[in-house]
Amino acid sequence: MKAEVTEAVEIITPALEILTSLFVFAVGLVFLIIVITFIIDINQNKNAILRNYPVVGHFRSIFSSLGEFFRQYFFAMDREEMPFNRAERDWVHKAANNADTTVAFGSTKNLNPVGTVIFANCPFPTLDEDAVKTSDIMIGEKFCQQPYQAKSIFNISGMSFGAISKPAVLALSNGARMAGCWYNTGEGGLSPYHLEGGADIVFQIGTAKYGVRDLEGNLSDEKLCELAAHENVKMFEIKMSQGAKPGKGGILPGTKVTPQIAQIRGISIGEDSISPNRHVEIKSADDLLKMINHVRKITGKPTGFKSVIGATDWLDEFFQEINKQGEAYAPDFITLDSGDGGTGAAPMPLLDNVGLTIKETLPLLVDKLRQYNLKERVKVITSGKLITPSEVAWALCSGADFITSARGFMFSIGCIQALKCNRNTCPTGVTTHNKRLQKGLDPKNKATKVANYVHNMNHAVEIIAHSCGVREPRELNRSHVRIVQDNGRSVTMSELYPEKIGG
Repeated sequence: MKAEVTEAVEIITPALEILTSLFVFAVGLVFLIIVITFIIDINQNKNAILRNYPVVGHFRSIFSSLGEFFRQYFFAMDREEMPFNRAERDWVHKAANNADTTVAFGSTKNLNPVGTVIFANCPFPTLDEDAVKTSDIMIGEKFCQQPYQAKSIFNISGMSFGAISKPAVLALSNGARMAGCWYNTGEGGLSPYHLEGGADIVFQIGTAKYGVRDLEGNLSDEKLCELAAHENVKMFEIKMSQGAKPGKGGILPGTKVTPQIAQIRGISIGEDSISPNRHVEIKSADDLLKMINHVRKITGKPTGFKSVIGATDWLDEFFQEINKQGEAYAPDFITLDSGDGGTGAAPMPLLDNVGLTIKETLPLLVDKLRQYNLKERVKVITSGKLITPSEVAWALCSGADFITSARGFMFSIGCIQALKCNRNTCPTGVTTHNKRLQKGLDPKNKATKVANYVHNMNHAVEIIAHSCGVREPRELNRSHVRIVQDNGRSVTMSELYPEKIGG
């Protein structure tokens, strides 16, 4: 027995000596790192915190970074987070996974604050057997060689290849095809992954004209024709401005400009892609109409523009010019973005303080179109944090024909609102070109979730419509919405924004 114990001790003793040596080495290494960090911190002059509190000052930035994580998962209530709260994200997640979206024991939403939207349910709601299929809308029916019959109320807003990853584009394009909705390319040009999915495509012409520019950066008719030859490319959208950065062009950090993205955009590899803050050839309402009509003539397909509204006087000038030239010269659609829109990278002053929100500008735009007898001619597409059924139904009540979303679809393919879109470190693979991080995003699986999100969104909006007593969502109007006022009482939206008829 003693011999066995002795043998065991002889075996264990060297192992313990090795572990002890490793521990001493690790402690020594940590101590050395602390000493070196202390010396560096106390001698540098760029950071006052680190100079005054060497070593421990580093914990401030660590805790600040971790704060985003802890607030999201442990401290914030369901309706408190920004830009999207947990309740909103959870609904999208459940809808994308085709899971049960019902909740128990009452709403967690405070229905009393000023501006809260409440739908006016009907005492005799529409029975399922009396409901009808949501009607399609033809865009550019009278004035385009190839008009577009759009089927889905809810569609994918502009997200360019570059801002989002290859697997994300594949998931969205395949999911859009499965759902019967369109997918806007964003300003980064048409990639092979947009086409591979087989979805209906809206090609966005940004201020840098990526994908349709000649060697001098001007709009190329030849490339417009090449794009229009693709059957999947259904419409062209001229981007004037977007919600996250009105008055500022697109920003793609150089870390995300891969050789393929550089080739598609016609720019240098690894350099920041900064678009001009407007189209240099568009200086007036007349110039905008000329460009719209030029693109429509070259492509034969519906053409419109995207903008955020801040000042409103130009709308009168624009619509007066249309009536002067004739409705054939009008845009086939206007995409209205919101001042609280989002993107991969934008200056904070523009994110926080420039551009009006969709709740103010959507009724205003629709009223202007009605005032100038253009509502039937010009279709209204709207975007801006509209990711749940109540928000989409509100937009329909306000007069929108279609609703688009970017961030809602990012949630559907796995985005966790890590707020790392402006870097190349997105943990879910949605906005990064890091191959290791992209492995977590399976395009085939996520495409199904995109389709589920669209189907469940359309179905939930139908439920709201039937509750209001109409047969399908496109029959909703402003009388079906009540908005809480500062006295605690609600009034119908039609009282706040009487629907104008041309004059």
